[in-house]
Amino acid sequence: MAPSSVLVTIDKSSNISLLELNDSDTSVFLEKQKTASTKQFSWTLLLKAHRILCFFPWVAMGCSKTLTSVKKRIALPDTGIDELQYKERLIYRFIRVFLAVSVIALCVELIAYYQKWDLNMSLGLDLDFIHEFNPTNVMGLMHWCYMGWISFRGEYLAPFIMMLSQFCVVLFMIQSLDRFVLGLGCFWIKFKKIKPTVDGGDYDVEDGDSFPMVLVQIPMCNEREVYQQSIASACQLDWPKDRILIQVLDDSSDELLQMLIRNEVNSWREKGVNIIYRHRFIRTGYKAGNLHSAMSCDYVKDYEFVAILDADFQPNPDFLQLTVPHFKGKPDVGLVQARWSFVNKDENLLTRLQNINLCFHFEVEQQVNSHFLSFFGFNGTAGVWRIKALEESGGWLERTTVEDMDIAVRAHLNGWKFVYLNDVKVLCELPESYEAYKKQQHRWHSGPMQLFRLCLPAILKSKISKWKKANLIFLFFLLRKLILPFYSFTLFCVILPLTMFIPEAELPIWVICYVPVTMSILNILPAPKAFPFLMPYLLFENTMSVTKFNAMVSGLFQLGSAYEWVVTKKTGWSSESNLLAFAERESKSFNEDKIQRRLSDSGLEMLGKLKEQEAPVGPTKKNRIYRKELALAFLLLTAATRSLLSAHGIHFYFLLFQGLSFLVVGLDLIGEQVA
Repeated sequence: MAPSSVLVTIDKSSNISLLELNDSDTSVFLEKQKTASTKQFSWTLLLKAHRILCFFPWVAMGCSKTLTSVKKRIALPDTGIDELQYKERLIYRFIRVFLAVSVIALCVELIAYYQKWDLNMSLGLDLDFIHEFNPTNVMGLMHWCYMGWISFRGEYLAPFIMMLSQFCVVLFMIQSLDRFVLGLGCFWIKFKKIKPTVDGGDYDVEDGDSFPMVLVQIPMCNEREVYQQSIASACQLDWPKDRILIQVLDDSSDELLQMLIRNEVNSWREKGVNIIYRHRFIRTGYKAGNLHSAMSCDYVKDYEFVAILDADFQPNPDFLQLTVPHFKGKPDVGLVQARWSFVNKDENLLTRLQNINLCFHFEVEQQVNSHFLSFFGFNGTAGVWRIKALEESGGWLERTTVEDMDIAVRAHLNGWKFVYLNDVKVLCELPESYEAYKKQQHRWHSGPMQLFRLCLPAILKSKISKWKKANLIFLFFLLRKLILPFYSFTLFCVILPLTMFIPEAELPIWVICYVPVTMSILNILPAPKAFPFLMPYLLFENTMSVTKFNAMVSGLFQLGSAYEWVVTKKTGWSSESNLLAFAERESKSFNEDKIQRRLSDSGLEMLGKLKEQEAPVGPTKKNRIYRKELALAFLLLTAATRSLLSAHGIHFYFLLFQGLSFLVVGLDLIGEQVA
């Protein structure tokens, strides 16, 4: 190497690793390097500019698609009977009147704003000074009327609103404390690694008689999309064939669907599965009536346990082996409940937000209540009951739309204990459309209030401890079923908009910001992957408060919609095990062959009906418009405009985004998009 050479080493392998430069060429190299650096910097800027420019067309396209969907939704709404009846419902009338008054108040405030009257003058205004006003001493009659309005709202409206808001804040803090305590209980269970144990070990595989007799019930009603996979999952349960019986309890009103389900049952029976098909001619009592009818069969007395699996639930083959042993050596255990797991939790924004709520319910509420109280609400499916516990508690009753919670409360009052298995998961579906989710939530929140009215005397007269009575009344029913939807709707959809027009009763920032965010973080902790959806979750929960509040009121006062039962729409998601089972046969040709073979001439007629149903007939279903949510959207946006005039800050942003979330839900732009 020449003595005049310079050795330069560059770490990055993508660039030059070794260079040998002469002193005479050093200046030339530096010039070239400077030129290359300039070009590289220019290309970096161009790349960033290109990305920025591409962002705007993407936003414009998204806005265009949204506006197109809104235009179609408004022009061609699929307005059902339920939505038409909203005009006759009290809560919808209240929202409309509230909206009209708010619009009038906003017009007055706009006039005051452009007249340069101080919109916040009432905050430091001496009311005695207002009483001394004379129309001749003010800027005209309008100003005098505005000052009179300030005096009236300060003396009469503000105290009432403050009292109501303070009451809601107290409820808010109590519910927040309950969530915090549940979170601590869950942390303790995780920290101590507490899990339910099995006494006596598993059953002897070589001795089939050591296995108890288990009855598996699959209640369904017009479940065309999922009947095959639900029956297949139950038939693949790993349990001695002579110790298990599967009941397919079909309440379908479609004769063709009844025939298809019956054929599916017959095909599994031919494979050696102990399975029967039951159909009721008179469908009374919905699911409770269906289960009650099935339990009245004479052969049920030969079975010790009953596993209940709804039509869209797909248990793993070892489901019974993981649940039934928890009854061994524990004669006081009446229920073993497994956890739900969702095959479509990442399908759309709606399913992601539902998953957050249900993860908290199963991971926190069910675990804590099971460990510390040996009681929780039965989830209606994915659970195994001791038949003796059902019989001693009165069996399935048709008095409410939450028959699962009803039997759980009565069993608890009779001294039975419950076990929850968080590690045993059963796959199922989440509603993918807002319409299906809203109807499901209406039933889930009206039913508990019906049950509370019916069970309160029995709870007070029961022989359980006072602590358990207090837990049932104040925590299980009032706090988690009544107070939560009441304060959420009243505080964020009624009081907060009112305080924009009555600033004397302004809510503090911590009530509308810090505490809700903190509680949302606690709710989302069991589903850490959902943290990016924290703010949408907070806004969506407040949006759903109108549905939950309406359902709670209808159930508490037994209004017309309290006993409404609509089967949640399914899409037919399948687990991996079911897909493998279905791969053994071609479903469509298999059904057609069975119909032709078993039904002869009548089978050809049924096959023709099947093909007619498969062909699209008539107009396609369209998404709906929800009037209550739209009315609240305009109400909150009106209040946000008033907040902007007086520069309320965080109140404006909360009202704005909450109003937009109501608008999105009201136009049915969340969840499955049908049209």
